[in-house]
Amino acid sequence: MDCGVLTSKSILLFISLVFWAAGAVLTYVGAMLLSSFKNYSHFFEDKYTVLPSLVIIAIAFVMFVIGLIGCCAALRESRFALGLFMIILLIIFAAEVSAFVLGFIYRKQVHEGVNKSMADVFAKYNGKNAESRAVDLLQKEMMCCGIKNYTYWETTEWFKENKTFPLSCCKLQFSNCTGSPKHPELLDQEGCETKLETGLESILSCAVLVILGFAIIQLFGMMSICVIGCRQKQTGYQPLPSGLYA
Repeated sequence: MDCGVLTSKSILLFISLVFWAAGAVLTYVGAMLLSSFKNYSHFFEDKYTVLPSLVIIAIAFVMFVIGLIGCCAALRESRFALGLFMIILLIIFAAEVSAFVLGFIYRKQVHEGVNKSMADVFAKYNGKNAESRAVDLLQKEMMCCGIKNYTYWETTEWFKENKTFPLSCCKLQFSNCTGSPKHPELLDQEGCETKLETGLESILSCAVLVILGFAIIQLFGMMSICVIGCRQKQTGYQPLPSGLYA
């Protein structure tokens, strides 16, 4: 068998495996991103900030299906399967470019969205409503207190009425913490705004890098399909050697 065709088929088989692996990774990344936005939805004015995660999950689902088609195309060397695989690669590549661009766009909007809405949510804190539960969850999971830092609470109605910080500001290792301003050493003193932005931007950056890497691999896959297709026109069908991939 022609070395170029054999190499191209091997690349297609490898890419099919990469499709499955990348699909699993993107599913995990997309789910993490979606979960993060869902947990902290009160702090985002723009509800479309979940769009990149939905695009990532949709791409991951298609990748699992395409991996199977890629294996069949490489092993059977069917013109129809190869053509279908090429078309799907092009569609996925376009979707990946879109997700890549959206990732960069929403990295900036994460900062703007948090900056605009976080003050409103914190201002509504009364210890009982939905905004309070969102703030408590944020402060416990991020181990932070207030927007810029813990002294933010001193300007709120909650502090003026209760003369204490919320218990969610307490450091986990201090069970005797009551939120008293007399013992600030028992409180998480870093602000939540920077931590939330950093965490979400980190997840987005990871997703963007995964998408970019896979897009580069797909380019090799499309080149391999072209090599096999061109060779077929010249010499006809060239099956894989028996037992090569057994």
